[in-house]
Amino acid sequence: MKRSVPLFATARALAAVPLIAAPAVAAGSVDTTAAYARARIAEAAGDLSTSTRAYTVALDAAPDDVALALRAYREGVRGGDMALADRAAAILTARGVAPKDAALLSVAKAAQANDLPAARTAVAALNSGPMRIFAPSLTAWIAVQAGQGDALAPLDAPGTDVVARRLARETRALVLLATGSTAPGLAALKAVLGNDQAAQDNRLAAAQLLVGRGERAAAAALLTGDAPAIVALRTRPEGRAASLSFGASHLFARVASDLALGAPGPMSFTLTRAALRADPRNDRARLLLAGALAKDDALDAALATLADIPADSIHARAAAAGRAQLLAEADRPADALAAARAAAAAPDATSSDVRRLADLYLSEGDGAAAVPLYRSLIDRAGDAADGTDWLQLGAALDRAGRWPEARAALDRALAMSPDDPLVLNYLGYSLVDHGERLTEAQAMLERAAARRPDDPAIVDSLGWALFRRGQPARALPLIERAAAASPGDPEIGEHLGDVYWQAGRRYEARYAWTAARVAAEGEVSARLDRKIADGL
Repeated sequence: MKRSVPLFATARALAAVPLIAAPAVAAGSVDTTAAYARARIAEAAGDLSTSTRAYTVALDAAPDDVALALRAYREGVRGGDMALADRAAAILTARGVAPKDAALLSVAKAAQANDLPAARTAVAALNSGPMRIFAPSLTAWIAVQAGQGDALAPLDAPGTDVVARRLARETRALVLLATGSTAPGLAALKAVLGNDQAAQDNRLAAAQLLVGRGERAAAAALLTGDAPAIVALRTRPEGRAASLSFGASHLFARVASDLALGAPGPMSFTLTRAALRADPRNDRARLLLAGALAKDDALDAALATLADIPADSIHARAAAAGRAQLLAEADRPADALAAARAAAAAPDATSSDVRRLADLYLSEGDGAAAVPLYRSLIDRAGDAADGTDWLQLGAALDRAGRWPEARAALDRALAMSPDDPLVLNYLGYSLVDHGERLTEAQAMLERAAARRPDDPAIVDSLGWALFRRGQPARALPLIERAAAASPGDPEIGEHLGDVYWQAGRRYEARYAWTAARVAAEGEVSARLDRKIADGL
């Protein structure tokens, strides 16, 4: 849309997965083939409970089928059916073709059970493949829990791999804090902290270890800033004991976080599931798992994972925000609004929670409901309120039918952000739409187009302004270019039809309106129907 407003709600691949041949189950029995077919269909649909059950049935009937076992292993991990994953991994191990990441689940199982001999055996298996980057850090945490040997020694020689060395440095800081060397630990932590999510995760882990040792003052010094998890831990200090379970879970979730920006792959699921297996209390891993599942078209499983995060968790705010965002992205506006309203009404609601609700109202066309929320955000921000805040308020007022107030808010946004193409575009287009300050509006849109020449919404806005000002020859190529770049935008398509009709190109006009009609809704759809039937 031309007057669109930004909605502010809101790595490295370790192992490639080879293409998997279709299992040779068809030669077995009809039941086996049917189970495999059900598994694949449910897998594609994101129905994890059905897919894992079906893979279990298929594996019962064809326990020696390596390709089937590999698929069952991957889906067991993805769906959280550890019994299926372990069974499939055992079959593959016996055949000498176990995936390298299966050892991470073995480490996690041993960590959760406090079985140090099994943990040492599983970590030793990591040294022969790409998972060896985890071995130094895991060996150090085993030494911490055993209380024997030098826990820092494995971290002194992590090898030449840059990821292993980074993880070893981070683990060194946490191990020092866990073993009572607070000053050296804090110095080591400071050396590896950046300004990213990894830094926040490491600060949270360090603070929990310090609280667990009774060093609350040192923990509080780490918990600075207004990130919801930081605020929650600062308000409700929660200590954790140093253990392989805690260390391994943090390590796995830490690497999963690095992978979270990309498309989810097998390692995303192995790492998050291993983190939760090692330490079921790791709600940061649940957040990462939910994100991976949602990206992998398993929305119901993602929502169920978020629901497993308790209300008193330091990650509860992120879980509530994530639920609203996932529902909005899944085009379930009623559910998304209900989730966002609940989050914004919570006693510890943040500005982000309120903004998310306002953005959802605005995206659903309910400007009247969004207006008081955006006003409250501006009041809360005080002198820190910027052009974006006033743009959002202006857009809400505009869509609520309160144009004079909207114009004043948008003028203020422009005064604060005179070069912001979004502000220039929204105000310029709105002025044209209301037939006001047309020369000034065109100049705004020309400035916006100069800053974002490839943005089809802005290009269309400029073309529409030219058309409304009686310059169809200049307008047409701009709107044609915008329509080619954004063929699914009904407003751009309607503009193109209007310009064609005015130019006497009636067939092309009706074609453009008909194409725009496909994605149009409500009054826009009815208006296009009238134009298709009767013209302008």
